[in-house]
Amino acid sequence: MSIIHVVLVDDHPFVRTGIRNILQEISNIQVVGEASDGLQALRLVESLAPDVLVLDMEMPGMKGIDVARELRAKGSNIPILALSAHEDKQFILGMLANGAAGYLVKDEVPETIVRAIQGVAQGELGWVSRRVAARIAVWLKGEKPDEIALDERDVWMLRLFLAGRSNLEISHSVGISEDEVEKRLENAVIAVRENLYHIF
Repeated sequence: MSIIHVVLVDDHPFVRTGIRNILQEISNIQVVGEASDGLQALRLVESLAPDVLVLDMEMPGMKGIDVARELRAKGSNIPILALSAHEDKQFILGMLANGAAGYLVKDEVPETIVRAIQGVAQGELGWVSRRVAARIAVWLKGEKPDEIALDERDVWMLRLFLAGRSNLEISHSVGISEDEVEKRLENAVIAVRENLYHIF
């Protein structure tokens, strides 16, 4: 199993320490650099060429979304995993629209953060916290139906998701496997992201 090299960006040292301590326990993840602001993050991405950038949103000076925009403008393909205390529409949709592979909140369980880093390093998209996914589903209601590639089953699944049903409960309700439920919910997030590039 190849080592996943990670650059960790957060302006709070104790947050970086906490996340680094989690990642140090994982055999195939190595934190190769840390930054406390956006400009440092850009320099580390350029000099270290990491496999994943774990990026905070609210930082002094250059915000996380500005880092994502700058990397996108430069043609960088580095997978970005946003890890933020914020669940605002501007942050979430802005990051997804600018190429972030996922958006997690900081109180996420360690196992989810690890799985997300491993997933985005392999090219997976749509790694979002359950609360974030629920918010996206709500915002979907304001989009034009023909602009979002979701069928009636996807819409029903999102409604169940919003009602707090687990993936297992949803799978029983719609008659598909739990893995398929997870994949279809993930695709819904990707569909949103692909249709937001013209907005942000």
